[in-house]
Amino acid sequence: MAKTLDARTRAAAAERLRFFREMGVYDFYRREVPPELLERLAASEEQAAAVMEEPAQPLPVAATETESAAEMPRKSTVSDRIAALRVIREDLGDCTRCPLHKLGRKQIVFGVGNPRADIMFVGEGPGADEDEQGEPFVGRAGQLLNNMISAMGIRREDVYIANVVKCRPPQNRTPEREECDTCSPFLMRQIAVVRPKIIVALGAVAAKNLLGVNDSMANLRGRIYDFRPMLSKSAPEYDSAISTRLAVTYHPAYLLRDPRQKKEAWKDLQMVMRELGMPTPTKSGE
Repeated sequence: MAKTLDARTRAAAAERLRFFREMGVYDFYRREVPPELLERLAASEEQAAAVMEEPAQPLPVAATETESAAEMPRKSTVSDRIAALRVIREDLGDCTRCPLHKLGRKQIVFGVGNPRADIMFVGEGPGADEDEQGEPFVGRAGQLLNNMISAMGIRREDVYIANVVKCRPPQNRTPEREECDTCSPFLMRQIAVVRPKIIVALGAVAAKNLLGVNDSMANLRGRIYDFRPMLSKSAPEYDSAISTRLAVTYHPAYLLRDPRQKKEAWKDLQMVMRELGMPTPTKSGE
């Protein structure tokens, strides 16, 4: 018997279908879901629920005699990673390290999401809506990013989202080199704590800063990079063994300006999904 969807689920399904059509995907097929995938999805939902309901934990003041600060991020429990991220946020403080703090910012926009996420999205910097709400990607570009994440078959709560700089550049201008260099160490520490299986760099600024190269988006896209966060040996999260993968795609704000590139962005996301062994919707016959 066919399952009747509630109004909220129907609306979400319609929105996802619209997003796929904008990307040029029109044909779909139904296939049986392996039992092991169902079990994995159920476990993922339980994990996400636990993250959302995790009670506040006090910030660790100092490492114990039997546990150094550098060992803390290696733990796998959600509460430990939440605490480690809070330590980074506390170290960031009411930051005045670069000129952005006196150029009209309302608040620091740190990061949000699952501290054990397999996928971490990294953008350029906060915009007006983000500066107002204190959370990355909540404006129009954020709504498109939500659609992109949904099209991958996951939820915003399943991923971790951050930016290269934590303060809004005036008039949403591109962050300057000094600003990126000053803020990047905190991003690297976030990466070291979350330890995603893959990072998706959203746009040229994020890609160039993470990879340390100056190249065009055309050359940066279309491949998976090996990536190691550049950490100071004095950072509590320092571990020379930390490594992950990285892919580059267009920033959602750019896709709003040029919707024709959504098909290309979808190709990038499909590449990420294949890298993680996730099911990838495609046109029939492909």
